[in-house]
Amino acid sequence: MHICCGPCATEVVRRLITDYEVVGFYYNPNIFPEEEFDRRQKEVERTSAHWQVRLVTGEYEHERFLQAVRGMESEPEGGRRCEVCYRLRLERAAQKALESGCAVMASTLTIGPNKKATIINPIGREVCARHGIEFLEEDWKKRDGFRHSVELSRKLGLYRQNYCGCEFSMR
Repeated sequence: MHICCGPCATEVVRRLITDYEVVGFYYNPNIFPEEEFDRRQKEVERTSAHWQVRLVTGEYEHERFLQAVRGMESEPEGGRRCEVCYRLRLERAAQKALESGCAVMASTLTIGPNKKATIINPIGREVCARHGIEFLEEDWKKRDGFRHSVELSRKLGLYRQNYCGCEFSMR
């Protein structure tokens, strides 16, 4: 399961652990600055430990993100830049899932209230199909998923960031 941050992982992991052996993959080259990446990683580690989920952490490849979105810096939040970012992260997660022998991949991305499952799920489906694995399409914010993630985060004392992660979303 691709994990964007600890708070978003809370409810998704809670829902998946009864039916799947969840392996978390924290990969987010979009996060800026690197200290923020590290802070979010620590919260992902805490969340994974709480549910006893194995966690793999990807490299911090911010320059790769900047190259991928070059020319889209002024795009509005939720625009083309975000689609490129989703694809970059889901592509790397699918590669890691394939390397790890996983047959199914999910992502926490759709739990965020500003993240559109209608954009993220088709990207995940396409990327996973190319790697020969199934993408678990879900809009995790439904059935009060986002609200539950906020409650679980509060209960676990997790840091909840106030921006998507990239320097362009800080504006």
